[in-house]
Amino acid sequence: MLDELRIESRPHLDRPILIAAFRGWNDGGQGASLAGAYLARAWAAQRFADIDPENFYDFQVSRPQVSLADETAREIEWPETAFFHAPLPGAGRDAILVLGVEPNLRWRTFCGHIAGLAHDFDVELVITLGSLLADVPHTRMSPVTGSATDPELIERLGLSASRYEGPTGIVGVLHEAVGKTGIQSASLWAAVPHYVSLTPSPRAAKALVDRLAELLACDVDTVELDQAAEEYAEQVSEAVAADAETATYVEELERRVDDLGDELPSGDALAAELTRFLREHERRNGGPDDVARG
Repeated sequence: MLDELRIESRPHLDRPILIAAFRGWNDGGQGASLAGAYLARAWAAQRFADIDPENFYDFQVSRPQVSLADETAREIEWPETAFFHAPLPGAGRDAILVLGVEPNLRWRTFCGHIAGLAHDFDVELVITLGSLLADVPHTRMSPVTGSATDPELIERLGLSASRYEGPTGIVGVLHEAVGKTGIQSASLWAAVPHYVSLTPSPRAAKALVDRLAELLACDVDTVELDQAAEEYAEQVSEAVAADAETATYVEELERRVDDLGDELPSGDALAAELTRFLREHERRNGGPDDVARG
């Protein structure tokens, strides 16, 4: 199993921060994976390592995709987890981006590979990105909550103490794994309207990118995300307007948000939404409540 973590090159990185986003449970409305992919493109990140998918995925669940490379040749694209590196613009340090698909098997070993790489490259902080379905309107900014378990990190970055209990996804296991190596970690979660759960949410991605940039004091050009978020809001509004019951419900959500003003939902409130989201997701897939506990 020594070749499961495949390092193609060893870039010299200055005080790196590792940022991870996975498709799957922790990616409601694809907000987290969209944010991670956008950062990789905006920072012109270079791939330098990956994890061999063979021993971590059930390919009947996470099926590989076939595409035509040209008129005669076909290529198979396997589910993967890849590592990229890039300078953090304006921050005077580097980033490692981990982008992938939540694995089906051997979570502790999988996260051990990521934690081991983080340790080898002297990563100073790990931040995971997540998005969850919640009672929020698509016409307002996506609320983001940030949490951690280390008191010093909570105070330094202005985060909330993590008090979440319940089912977890791969990011929960990853936090435990990096914690065992002595690396501090934090998580950012954006809320996505549950009534458009199947529509990718650039608004949630934008909220995550903005909050991350604020935490790391770095620069991110979000013009493309801004445009995509506006188009998203317009398209969803058109769909909502066609159904009177949904339109009334959205108006009620808007009133709730407007009554709060600039006050975002508390970390506990979003944690409760996360619990609901994960449990409903588990029931829809016919599994027991403790399938993915970490």
